[in-house]
Amino acid sequence: MSVEIARLSACELVHRFRRRELSPVEATKAALARVEECDSAVNAFRIVDAEQALADAAASEARWQAGSPLGLVDGVPTTIKDIVLTKGWSTLRGSRTVNPDQSWDADAPCVARLREHGAVLLGKTTTPEFGWKGVTDSPVTGITRNPWNTDRTPGGSSGGAAAAAALGMGALHIGTDGGGSIRMPSAFTGIFGIKPSFGRVPAWPGSIFGSLAHIGPMTRTVSDAALMMNVISGPDPRDWTALPPNGRDYDVRLNNGVEGLRIAYSPTLGYADVDPEIAALVETAKDVLAGQGAVVEQIDPGFADPAETFRRHWFSAAAYMINSLPDDQKALVDPGLQEIAAQGADITMTQYMEAVSARNDLGETMSRFLDRYDLLLTPTLPLPAFKAGEEVPDWQAYPRWTNWTPFTFPFNLTQNPAATVPCGFTSEGLPAGMQIIGAKDADALVLRAARAYETSCPFRMPDNPNIQH
Repeated sequence: MSVEIARLSACELVHRFRRRELSPVEATKAALARVEECDSAVNAFRIVDAEQALADAAASEARWQAGSPLGLVDGVPTTIKDIVLTKGWSTLRGSRTVNPDQSWDADAPCVARLREHGAVLLGKTTTPEFGWKGVTDSPVTGITRNPWNTDRTPGGSSGGAAAAAALGMGALHIGTDGGGSIRMPSAFTGIFGIKPSFGRVPAWPGSIFGSLAHIGPMTRTVSDAALMMNVISGPDPRDWTALPPNGRDYDVRLNNGVEGLRIAYSPTLGYADVDPEIAALVETAKDVLAGQGAVVEQIDPGFADPAETFRRHWFSAAAYMINSLPDDQKALVDPGLQEIAAQGADITMTQYMEAVSARNDLGETMSRFLDRYDLLLTPTLPLPAFKAGEEVPDWQAYPRWTNWTPFTFPFNLTQNPAATVPCGFTSEGLPAGMQIIGAKDADALVLRAARAYETSCPFRMPDNPNIQH
């Protein structure tokens, strides 16, 4: 019975709490039981605080019994990526350079909003060091693995959140995305994830990766992500880059479908190589939306590969971060992160400003393109999950993680909302994802299209970790 409870969506949990058919304590015990059963195989958590979670669940249960829940997600088991500050727990960011023995007395805005709405926090999920790459392993926690095949990576950098979500170790999960770190692991593990418009979910402290970095939901259903957006998009004065509140309820038009929408479909963005199985699955997924009445046209948005533009932004930020460490701590840093920091240190001011200009041009191109189309569809990733513990699937073909993620990081540069929906499985049983991109602040429309696809093709989660090593 506990497995069935753990697999319930957050929306269903709240519904049952309200009808007194289920209690937050039962839901929390079920989620913790899944952690006990599954986490040794996938290594999704750095911290699990069962005692505090059960105490918070008991307090939530009392509120529901009194008919006075705190908010929209009161009693729902939730996890936080170990990049995001969480009061009472250390935030090590996957790094041995962070001293755990310090005061941890502040919540990041999204965590504060979740607490205000009564969420039960189970623990903190794994990340590569400072979230620097597209897979999840770190000097602190080791290798995190894919529930569909534990020999494979779940992607990253929010790989722990993705594995936890897929296996029912919590219903709601906070991820971060500076180049695809919500969408890549969501695609590799077959869950739903959305990178909201930059600034829609307030962030504090600011990321070293600046305006590339977003915070958003990772869930098993689109409805749960919409519910989560209603919570975590609440304003916070600590983030001066945050968008002003728009008063939007992301549930209101979620089920309105896609009939009449003008949707662009770009299978390669004009330059990416895509695994044939992935390409075929995304092609079929695109046809589902066309079958629901969307007007789908195959067309590229019209920009060249912005990989160098992204690298100049990302690698130079990594250089600044690593160079700010004391000399005795630099040797503790993941060797791959040291390498990209060294590359970033060689970027000149002129080259960086060229990248700023190129980013402006890219943003204008996407803004004009999404004035003509309501949404853009692409593959989320060009390949299925590869071997766990490796940064890239093939060192000769893909020198760095940015080389195998051509569909995700462009939309960090442009700050558009972008989601991934699971759209089937390869012949090896590995998930594929279709990416849905909208104009800036069109997060609700992206969620609506994702929900439309989900209604025709319900998402399937793994029963248990498929242990292969």
